[in-house]
Amino acid sequence: MNAVILQISSVHFHFTFISVCFFLKFQGPRPGDLIEIFRIGYEHWAIYVEDDCVVHLAAPSKGEEFEAGSITSVFSNRAVVKYSRLEDVLHGCSWKVNNKLDGTYLPLPVDQILQRTKEMVNKIVQYSLIEGNCEHFVNGLRYGVPRIVVTHEPAGPACFLGVLPADGKADFGKH
Repeated sequence: MNAVILQISSVHFHFTFISVCFFLKFQGPRPGDLIEIFRIGYEHWAIYVEDDCVVHLAAPSKGEEFEAGSITSVFSNRAVVKYSRLEDVLHGCSWKVNNKLDGTYLPLPVDQILQRTKEMVNKIVQYSLIEGNCEHFVNGLRYGVPRIVVTHEPAGPACFLGVLPADGKADFGKH
């Protein structure tokens, strides 16, 4: 009898575990989550804000002729912080929530992340190919630390979409 109860408990636990994993995987991004977008040859980064909208970097130009997060933006020395629908930023590419620095840095409180993020919208910032990029930008908003994780994979061109505020200091969103 005890073996039957143990087996039923094991099945219940397994079913519950699978249900929780399914829920977590498909619930979608939460405000303050970092979104990694897999473009051909590079990754673009954004931060989820609300209602299927994100904040990300794009290259400004006369008439906004460059596509947001496009490879062309690598050759600009400025970026504009955009508020866009996630679907419009994806351009059909795959994506995932990637808060990979949560184990290293404590994320700021969500209300602070959102305040800092919204304050940056429509601001023009200067690019730096080495000292900052779109990944630095979103990490700065989420953690208060503009860091990236160095991998042994070759860096794609958008990895060098470096961004610095006009004052040249990497304080993304700090006020």
